Amino acid sequence: MPRPQKAPLRPLTEHERFTLEAVARSGAERADRVARAKALLAVADGARFTDAARAAGRRSGDGVAKLVARFNVDGLAALTTRPGGHPPIRYGPVEAERILREARRPPDREQDGTATWSLTTLQRAWRRAPDGLPTVSTFTIRRALHDAGLSWQRNRTWCETGVVKRIRKAGVVEVVDPAAAAKRG
Repeated sequence: MPRPQKAPLRPLTEHERFTLEAVARSGAERADRVARAKALLAVADGARFTDAARAAGRRSGDGVAKLVARFNVDGLAALTTRPGGHPPIRYGPVEAERILREARRPPDREQDGTATWSLTTLQRAWRRAPDGLPTVSTFTIRRALHDAGLSWQRNRTWCETGVVKRIRKAGVVEVVDPAAAAKRG
């Protein structure tokens, strides 16, 4: 005897049924969206979750049960795959701006223990700071610096990409590459 459905599918609106049928018939749509649409239509037509899973080319009715519960809350957005498989972003844009400010500050030899910043010395400085980022990784720091357009130069400092200092007869001149942003992608 099958288990009773905890969250039965709510009645579909005309628009939802039309959209689900269009997605289920589509040959250009992503396969996971087509399978979800087929499963939802089968449940809407009265099929059990396990039968709906088989009709959609899936094995488990549990996945269909979760899909139905999600559809009841989110509507047609339940067809779209949610992001997953990676840890949540711990440090966002605010922390990235703090990392940039710290990287642009010239290091203090006695306090920071270095004359130029490297990823590990920046990491140590952030982990030691009272208002710092206690679990920041070198990857996070590198990503924040790279996203801001900074690149690692030969002299172990982070420099703005596309800006170089050239020695000319008149002295040291700063040269800016106008296409640097396009080259970075």
